[in-house]
Parts: sequence; structure tokens; C-alpha cells
Amino acid sequence: MLDLKNITYRIAGRTLIDKSSLSIPDGHHVGLIGQNGAGKSTLFKLINKEIELDSGDIIMSPSSVLGIVRQDLQDDETSLLDVVLNADTERKMLLEEAEIATDANRISEIYTRLSDIHAYEAPSKASIILSGLGFSIEDQGKPISNFSGGWKMRVALAAALFCEPDLLLLDEPTNHLDFEAIIWLEDYLVKYPKTYILISHDRDTLNKTVNHIIHLDQLKLTLYKGNYDQFEEAHAQKRMGHQALFEKQQAHKKKMMDFVNRFGAKASKAKQSQSRLKALERMDMVDALITERSTTFKFPEPEDIPSPIITIDKADVGYETDKPVLENINIGISNDSRIALLGANGNGKSTLIKLISGKLNQSNGSITKNKKLRVGYFAQHQTDELDLSCTPFETLRAVISDQADHQIRAILGKFGFDKDKADTKVEELSGGEKSRLLFCIMSYNAPHIMLLDEPTNHLDIDARAALIDALNSYNGCIIIVSHDPHLVESVADELLLIKDGAVSSYNDDLEAYKKLIIDQRREERSKSKGNNRASKRKKNNSKTLLVYERNINKLTKKVSDLELRMLSDEALADPSLMSKLLEKYNKNKIELESEENKWLSESV
Repeated sequence: MLDLKNITYRIAGRTLIDKSSLSIPDGHHVGLIGQNGAGKSTLFKLINKEIELDSGDIIMSPSSVLGIVRQDLQDDETSLLDVVLNADTERKMLLEEAEIATDANRISEIYTRLSDIHAYEAPSKASIILSGLGFSIEDQGKPISNFSGGWKMRVALAAALFCEPDLLLLDEPTNHLDFEAIIWLEDYLVKYPKTYILISHDRDTLNKTVNHIIHLDQLKLTLYKGNYDQFEEAHAQKRMGHQALFEKQQAHKKKMMDFVNRFGAKASKAKQSQSRLKALERMDMVDALITERSTTFKFPEPEDIPSPIITIDKADVGYETDKPVLENINIGISNDSRIALLGANGNGKSTLIKLISGKLNQSNGSITKNKKLRVGYFAQHQTDELDLSCTPFETLRAVISDQADHQIRAILGKFGFDKDKADTKVEELSGGEKSRLLFCIMSYNAPHIMLLDEPTNHLDIDARAALIDALNSYNGCIIIVSHDPHLVESVADELLLIKDGAVSSYNDDLEAYKKLIIDQRREERSKSKGNNRASKRKKNNSKTLLVYERNINKLTKKVSDLELRMLSDEALADPSLMSKLLEKYNKNKIELESEENKWLSESV
């Protein structure tokens, strides 16, 4: 399927992959992991030929089709269903050609190919995928221009899944999904009949979906068999071996340096000393593997202030006058609360976060805050607001004007920015590094409450673990919106459910919530489908029905023409010709019956 042969890639003088090789056979479900900035997304670009290798080869089976999640979807009046259907360019071109083709042989070839690729089942397949990713039947008929960026990314994901390429590249596909959509996607990927490579920092998703792991580490690509937990076990054993080798090398190095220090000045031992120094230089040290620093987070501790720090009483909040998103909110927040907000996308979780942060004002009711309260607010969209031409040091300096340079660097250091990284342009930072910079900016003044809206997006697995440790060490209040169940279960001790415009305590666990939200969405889709089916079928503008009707008309004409030819003197006098005509007649009759059944099924 895919062979990487001795590949090397450098950018701006920095090597990301060095003389690395591996092979991925057909049917493998592969997770690609590595620290932020290691080059995972770059590897996808290399496989997709968006950028060129410095050396080596990437070879894919000539007949194989590569698929990616497009970032450049149109923004027009095309319906969501048609956007997904049009992603299959072969089907689209064949249907268009069928409208204008006049040559009988070509028409036959077109319909044979359409049958081979199951073109007439495509609308149903596309609808199922869109439904799984959270779009109601009604939504699927709406123009794509009606939807925001996050929802458009779901459509792009649906289009990639619908095309079912031989090799599918998925880069953090769960970032814009809620619990239900993630669960659906995981199940879909487990059953995916072909090969895919999945970049993900969600260990739960990796454990459920992949059977191999590619680890990009120390400029090398290594393929491990098994899911993420099995990889961790194998990798830990490997590192223990490196540690043992490291300790032996260090002991040997110490002996050699002792000899050089002791006898280096003596002429009789000079050559031996020089020989040992050269041996030290040649020694294949594994220091980098052992001393590699994990991503660190350290949030500054706020001074104590009395609870409750925030009280919300009978408040309404929304974005338009007299159209509240949430109503009659009653919450008391203490200085050590650990709260996770639950609810399907669009129910108002981020709206509540903005109300608490002060970015939105209530339209009714009251909010009382401690006068000394400092609030830290993190939202993933803030990465788009960073000045790409500045460095992390310059970015934080613009926020903190009254601190000395060494104090600013010390603050950055608590979030894993050494001097070199602190002086790197923001545009050259990975998504995870930008997130860490936002954490740093958010918390520099030791806030009493940290509001975190999807904080783990773009963080690698090690960084997520470090963030959890830092949050559990932090003594202030935390309120989280996250689709990462591991983060929620590790940090939160109180759950609030946002549903039907209300905020209420949720006293069950996260597994029970997942089932609740799935059942809720399933019921919504069922109601929507039931309410819209009758009216939708009565309207004669269903694109699916029109396709079936066109096919029925064409097949009916072909059957009639064949019946006339079989009654001709020429056919009656030529058994060979009659046999061929009869074969075509039977084939077209079967296709006609199939199309009529599909039309009837859609019309019910």
C-alpha cells in the first residue's frame, strides 16, 4: 500500500525526519503519534505530494486512491448532501455524462460503471455519514454557506469518509466533534474496509480504532503493532533498554574522562588521551532519548479569596435581544470548584463560559463576583488572534509591560518555552505550542478561576497528561468545556448539564451522560426524519428521486428499444444476435426493477 524509503525532510535548516523507512500494508488502521512540532502533519503533506522530500522516496500502489479531509470547501448554496455526493468526482462526472451521451455503447458503459460503484446507493450512504456526524435530515438539505467553520469541517470529514479512498489521511478528526459524533466516528473507523492513518492525541480514540502505531520520535519513524496502550508498553520497554545503555555509557565515559583528566598532560600518555577523546566523540550516545524533556505546565497559585467567588441568580444570556440561549441560570461557584460543562454542540456551553468570563452580559437576573476576582479565559479560537510575526517572548511582553525580561522568560519557561523556543516566530510554532502560549498568557497573573474551552485541542498525548497534572496541582477554580473524556474524568468533580436552554446539575457519571446525549440526538433525528419525510416526498424536487426517475426513464427506453430489435427480422433470423440482445434485455430489466424499487422506497 505505502512504502517510505529512507526519507529525509528539512525545513528552515531544521531536520524533521532523517533517513527513515517503513511500510504500511493494505488494510492497516494506523495511528500516527509524536510530540507537537515533531512533523506529523508535515508527513501527511509529504505523502500527499504537497511538499517535496529532501531525499528518499514515498511509493504508493499505482492503482490506489489517496484521500484527505479538504480544508477549502465551497461557501455557496450547495446543500450539505450534495457537497458530500460531489466529493465522489467519478460518480458526478458519470451522471453528468449520462445526461448528454448519445452513443449506445458508451451509455451502456456508463450505467455499468455506475452500478459497479453503487452510485445509486450513494445518497443514502452520504446521509448516514452526515447523520452520524451530527447533521439532521433537515440540515442536510441546507446550503453549506449557512454553517460555521467547525460544522464545515464536519462536512469535509463526511466527504472524505464517503469517498472511501484506499488510503485515508485523518489529521485530528475529533477536534470539532461532540461525544456522540466521536463515538459514531470511532465505530465507523473500526469497520473501515481500507487503510487509514490517523493523527490523534486522544488515547481513547487510538485504543478503540487502530491496530498499529507509527511513532515519530527523534527524527525517526517506528511502526509498532497494537493500539496505543500496547504501544506505550512496548515503548516503555524500549526506553528502559536505552536507559540501561545510557547508564553503561555514562559509566564508561566517566572512566575515559578520568583517564584524560589524569594523564592528558603527560607526554607518555598524550596519544592515549587523544584516542580516548576521539572515542568519546564517536560513541553512539543515547543522551537525547533519556534527557528529552517532557512538556511542562505550571500554573501560578492565586491568593485565597472567600467563597462564593461568583453567584449567578436567575440570569438569562444570549446574543440577541429577547432571544436568550440560556434562561434562569442559578449557580454558585466556590474558590475550589472543579466543574465540567456537558451538553451537545450548540446547546450553550461556550455561551455560559462567556457569561462567567464577562464577555457576555446577562439580560435578566444578576451576577455577583468577588471584587478581587481575577479570571483566566482560554478558547481555541484565540490562536487565530496571535500575531504570527511576533515571538512568544514579544507576545507576552506586550501583555506584561511592567516585568523585567528575565521574569517574562521565567514565566514562559513554566510552559516549556526555553530561550530558543521563546525567540521563535509564532508562525513557526505548532498548534500545541500556540496553545501552551495561550495558557501562559491566560494565567500569568495567577487567576482565581480558569475557564477552559476545549483546552486539549492540538495538544499531544504527553502534553495532555502534563496539563492534567498541572490542573490538579492548581489551587484555584476550574471550569472546563471539553470532548476529552480523560480530561473531564481526571479533573472535574462536578458536572453541569446544558440542555434545552437550561443549566442543571448532573449527578450521574460521564458514561451515563454519553448514553444520554446519544439517545437525545437519535430521538431528535428520528423526529426530524418523521416530520420531514411526508412533506419532502410530496415535493417533486428531491434530488435523489429525480436521479431515480431519470434512470427509470432511460432504462425504460432501452428496454423498449431492445424489445423492438428482438422482434425484427434480422434478430429472428440470427440466433447469435438474438442471444446478445436477450442478454442485454435481461440485464436492463434487472436494473430497471432495481431503480423502481429504490424510487418506491424513497417515496414511502
